[in-house]
Amino acid sequence: MSTFLHVTLITETYGPEINGVANTLGRLCDGLRLRGHTVELIRPRQGNEPAPEAPQDLMLCRGWPIPGYPGLQWGQASMHKLLRRWQRRRPDVLYIATEGPLGLSALRAARRLGIAVISGFHTNFPQYSQQYGMGFVTRLLTHYLRWFHNRSRTTLVPSVSQKLELERRGFERVELLSRGVDSQLFTPSKRSQALREHWGLHADEIAVLHVGRLASEKNLGLLKSSFEALSDSYPQHRLKLIVVGDGPQRATLQAQLPEAIFCGIQRGEVLATHYASGDLFLFPSLTETFGNVVLEALASGLAVVAYDEAAAGQHIRHGHNGALAMPGDEEAFIDAARWLLEDSETLRRVRLNARQHASRQGWNSIIEQFERQLYAVCPPENNQPGTAPVISPAPFRSPQ
Repeated sequence: MSTFLHVTLITETYGPEINGVANTLGRLCDGLRLRGHTVELIRPRQGNEPAPEAPQDLMLCRGWPIPGYPGLQWGQASMHKLLRRWQRRRPDVLYIATEGPLGLSALRAARRLGIAVISGFHTNFPQYSQQYGMGFVTRLLTHYLRWFHNRSRTTLVPSVSQKLELERRGFERVELLSRGVDSQLFTPSKRSQALREHWGLHADEIAVLHVGRLASEKNLGLLKSSFEALSDSYPQHRLKLIVVGDGPQRATLQAQLPEAIFCGIQRGEVLATHYASGDLFLFPSLTETFGNVVLEALASGLAVVAYDEAAAGQHIRHGHNGALAMPGDEEAFIDAARWLLEDSETLRRVRLNARQHASRQGWNSIIEQFERQLYAVCPPENNQPGTAPVISPAPFRSPQ
């Protein structure tokens, strides 16, 4: 492919915010730019962020905080501003990563101007609402998200299980775009005996690690019960629970697990050192569209216990490079963790296999696939930079 695209990415979260969506979008943007494409980013302003120095490639809008999620926000609807902007400088294709007011206004503006749209299903909001016992909200969210995504040319999802679930619910034109991992950053070579000693562990003792947002939808009650079951089953081992991350459930968890070490949010090399200094990784979440931390833990040489879905379902072969349980079977999840600690050779072998598998899951092939998916919605005669694909705009109708 010898031509370059002008891609506009719309999102309500982006780095330095810490979550899987922001991390993935940063990788996609950087990868496209390295391949010569122009990437325009449209997102909410973060805190007291100053006006951009290069406004042609960055548009900031006002953000509104999301209740219960400090640091995350909805972007203000900006349809008329987007129309004016894109009439002056028209992108070839949009990638809408979030479905809030900003994403909706971008979808409406693009359809009015006849610009091709690809959408990404990054966050499983219907499952989140189910976790909070709001069945009626779940149905409304599913209806809205289906309406939203079916008005894009393609919806990209990160896992096979998510693709099948959306297709079952009536989502159309769903394609897979998986995730990669930086295996140079996340590597067993970052293991730190000094950090382990800081945690109160000696060389032959077990650090049980969890990394992620500490929120109700992450099923963290199972993290507590799993660790307690492991401690009871293997009194000969000295186990220590290490929790990396922050969120609304942190205070509750700290009260329930007074012996655990809570490290807060970690980034970059420090985060990689925390991963590599662990031994066993517990990931009890049932609401992931992917779960980037699973690949990061595998790349760091940890034995991962997770439910058989999303990233774990794609990348873990039970008994070979990790341990899986059927979604929702808590006793099987705990048994899988017990199996990994039955003998030191099992744990060592699984950890070696985990690293070997993850080291082959780089971002380059993901970026190449994303590039092909962007080209696919742009007719070849319109793939020159700054020109627009010829698409007959469908009339915009609000969801019923």
